[in-house]
Amino acid sequence: MKMNMKKMMTVLLPVFAVLGFVLFNGYKSADTKNNSDADNAGLTLPSGFTAVAVADNLGSARHLAVTKEGDIFVHLERPKNGKAILVLHEDGDKTTLKTSFANYGGTGIYIKNGYLYASSSRDVFRYKLNDKNEVINPDQPERIVTGLISRRMHQPKAITLDDDGNIYVNIGAFSNICSDFDPKKTGCPVLDSAAGVWQFKADKPDQHYADGVRYGTGLRNVVGMDWNQQDNQLFVMQHGRDALHDLYPNLYSVHQSAELPAECMFAIKKGDNAGWPYVYYDWMQHKNLLGPEYGGDGKKPADSKYIDPVAAYPGHYAPDGLLFYTGNQFPEKYKNGAFIAFHGSWNRAPEPQAGYCVVFQPFKNGKPDGNWEVFADGFAGTAEQKASGRAIHRPCGLAQGSDGSLYVTDDNRGTIYKINYKK
Repeated sequence: MKMNMKKMMTVLLPVFAVLGFVLFNGYKSADTKNNSDADNAGLTLPSGFTAVAVADNLGSARHLAVTKEGDIFVHLERPKNGKAILVLHEDGDKTTLKTSFANYGGTGIYIKNGYLYASSSRDVFRYKLNDKNEVINPDQPERIVTGLISRRMHQPKAITLDDDGNIYVNIGAFSNICSDFDPKKTGCPVLDSAAGVWQFKADKPDQHYADGVRYGTGLRNVVGMDWNQQDNQLFVMQHGRDALHDLYPNLYSVHQSAELPAECMFAIKKGDNAGWPYVYYDWMQHKNLLGPEYGGDGKKPADSKYIDPVAAYPGHYAPDGLLFYTGNQFPEKYKNGAFIAFHGSWNRAPEPQAGYCVVFQPFKNGKPDGNWEVFADGFAGTAEQKASGRAIHRPCGLAQGSDGSLYVTDDNRGTIYKINYKK
C-alpha cells in the first residue's frame, strides 16, 4: 500500500528533528525528567528543577529585568494598550500588573546602579529608580543614546552594561549578507553604522555614533549579550547568515544550508572583528570559512584576522538571550556558566525546524568548558509543532532573581516562566 507523501512527512518530521538534533557536534543530553504536566508549565527540565508560569498573555515579551523586591520589568516588542514596558509584581507563583509605561517597543532592558535602562530601535533611555527599585518618573526618561540606524531588519537594540560605567548596544545589520549593498565586493558599507556592538557612556545624555566606540564589528546581529564577571569581558550570541543553498545551490546542499553556519558565541574585546559578511563558522570543519560571496567554496579558510567563536551551536536556532548564572540556588555546576535562550528557527525547511529551548553552556575560569546541554525544553509544544515551526512558545529573554531562580520570557504567547531548584 502506498502512503500519501504528506502523511509520510507528518510521520517522519519528528524523527528527522530528533536525529538532526542529536547528531550535532557538541550536543549532550541533560539528566532530564518529563515535566510536561501543568505543575511544571509544560517544560522538560533536569531532575530537581521545577517551573511555573508566573505570567501569561502579556504580548511580545522580549528581555526582562528582576528586582530583589519581586518586581519584574518586561520590555515588549510592540506596545500593548499604548505601553511597552510592563512592571509586574510577583506574589507567590503569580504576578499582578503594577504599572506600565513607555510608548516605544523594543528588546533591551537592564537594571544597573540605581537606573533602569531600555532601548527602542533608535534610542537608549534610562530611568532613575528609588530605594525600592521603582521608576521615579516614567514619563520623563533621560535619553543617553540617539540616532541609531534602524532599517529593514534586525532593528531592535539589545543592551548590557559593565562595571566601569559603559553601556553596550547591538546595532544589527540591515542585510543578510551585504551582497545587495556591496555588488562589486569592494567592502560592505553596512559595517559603517551597523553589524556590530557600540560602547557608550552609561550616564552621558544624547550621545550619537561619534560619541561612542565601535567596540566589536563583523557581527550580523547579536540579541543575546551579557557581561561576564569572571573575566570582565563582553560575550555575545550571533545570529548567523541565511540562504547558503538558495543562493549557491552548486556549493551547498539543502542539509548543509539548514545546519550552517553555526550560531556562535563570541568573547569580544575592544576592536575585535568577527568577520561578517566575509566569513562564517562551520562547526563540522571547526573553522572560519570564507563566504561564497567573497570567493569561498565551502572549504577555503578565512583570514586569521577574524576572531574565532568560543563556542558554536546548531544553525538557525536564533539565540535571543544570554545570561551568566551567578546565583547560589542551582547546583554548583551551573555557577558562572551561561544560559542561552534559543528562539527557534524558521528557515531550516525542508529540514525540520529546531531550537525553541534554553540550553546551558558550562564555563570554567571565564571560558566555555565542555559540551552544552539542553536545560529547558517543551516550549514549542508537540514534536510536530516544533518541526513545522508552529511553536506555541518561543524563548527570548533571561534574567536571574535575587534568590537564584531563572526567569525566561516567551515572545509568542507572552508567558514568563520561573525555574527553581529544589534540593
